[in-house]
Parts: sequence; structure tokens; C-alpha cells
Amino acid sequence: MRFTKYHGAGNDFVVVDARALDLRWADFARDVCHRRYGVGSDGLILVVKGRESALSMRMFNPDGSESEACGNGLRCFAKYAVDHGLTLNRRFPIDTLGGIREAEVFVGSDRYVHEVEVSMGAPRFAPRQIPVLVDAEPESILGLDLTVGDCVIPLSLVSMGNPHAVTFVKGDVDDYPLSIIGPAVEMHPIFPARVNFEVAQILNRGDIKARVWERGAGETLACGSGACAISVAAQRLGYSDSCVRVHLPGGTLNITWYGDDAEVRLRGPAVQVFVGEWPD
Repeated sequence: MRFTKYHGAGNDFVVVDARALDLRWADFARDVCHRRYGVGSDGLILVVKGRESALSMRMFNPDGSESEACGNGLRCFAKYAVDHGLTLNRRFPIDTLGGIREAEVFVGSDRYVHEVEVSMGAPRFAPRQIPVLVDAEPESILGLDLTVGDCVIPLSLVSMGNPHAVTFVKGDVDDYPLSIIGPAVEMHPIFPARVNFEVAQILNRGDIKARVWERGAGETLACGSGACAISVAAQRLGYSDSCVRVHLPGGTLNITWYGDDAEVRLRGPAVQVFVGEWPD
């Protein structure tokens, strides 16, 4: 099986053209994503036969669970599609479990894609859309105090097609005990589908520094949908403007959201690392 390794701001993926393949993909994801016994990646991306569009993407986490949305994965998928001749368009739709997402690629002088901008859909805020189990049913949750051990963590909840819980801190995010707090928030019983957890530090109205604990993957160098959730939560809380640079350990992602029902736009790098073959 031929595969290609990509990364988007350090968030890395194994991409496989699976249109003519039929495997137990959850099991394969656990094997191929393993950083000691496999290729090593934050996820497995499949090119599959499209439903509503010509190109369709599935994404599996390293634990075998399937994700509804993945911004960095979408950008890597778009680069794969253009570089491998699956589309001749520079702007095209991609079918995902989270809905149709539009990608626009930016080609360099070498005729390869270096940056991609993707639509991430409109954010959703209702508890049932995230989902989160709360007694009341407010229109949105921007101040949920979650008790984890001896800590009370203020969370803003956003769905980007997948669930996100964002906390803003005054100190440096590098000092935050993410490896301890992250899994406890992800697996908290209030989140029936688990949750992605982001810790963010406002630098100014256009720049946010952040780290992410991804559901099913652990801490990653970047998370596209997480960066979108951070930007949306920051804007709703009055911390930021409509266009924000989210600085993650693996690089910087550019997020644009004009509020209300507007779609969130995510732009950032997409890089091919290497090509290989996985034994049958």
C-alpha cells in the first residue's frame, strides 16, 4: 500500500488513496500512526469515493476513532489532491463527515501547493451541538466552570464540526500542565463524545499563543479546527478581532471569522514529508 506523509504546521498525517481499497481502517490507523512501530502521525487520512462532491475525505485518530473535522488534515488532503492530479481546479469542495468544505490552494513557482485555505463551516454553540451535558439549554456556553481534580477550569465551548473546549490563561501556555489536565478534560463525563481541549494566551487583538490536546491523539504541534475554535471563542469574549494569527508549537495558522453565521476560514502551510509503502 502506497502512502504519503504530510504535515500542516507540524500536525502530521499519513495519506492513502483508498478509493479501491477495503480495510479495517480503525485497526490500520492504530498501526500506521504508532510512532514506534508504525510510520508515526497524528492521524490517517483517506481519499475515498465522493458522495456529494468528487473528492471525499475520512480521517482517523491514532486510537482508531474517526474524526468529523480536521483543518490541518483538510489542507494536506487538498495538497495531495492537486499534486497527484485528482483535480485540476484551484478551488474545490471536499466531502467530510462534518459536511462539505471548500479548499483553495496556492501554488508556488515549482508548481506544487505550498499553502491552502479551507472553509471550516460556521461554528455552533448550542450544548446539544457540541455535545455537552448541562442542566440548562442555553444558546451558547462561554463560561462553563469545569472541576478537574483540585482545579476549576473556565471553558468556552465551540463545535467546528467536532467538539472543542477552550480555556484562556494569563500566564505563558508553555507552563500549563497540559499533559495532566488535557486527558482529564477530554474524557470528562460531561462530554459524551469526548472533547478537544485548547489552552490559549492572548498576546494582542491579532495574535494568540496556544497549545492543544486533541481528542484521540494527545498533545499535537498544531490543530486546525482547534485554532478556529480558539479564534471564535476569543472574538465572542471580546478578546480579538476578526482576523487572528494563532501561534502553535508547530507554526502559525491564520483564522478569519466575521461572526454570526459566517464560515470560519483557515489558512496555513501544507508540506509533503516523504512517500513510502506499507507492507500487506
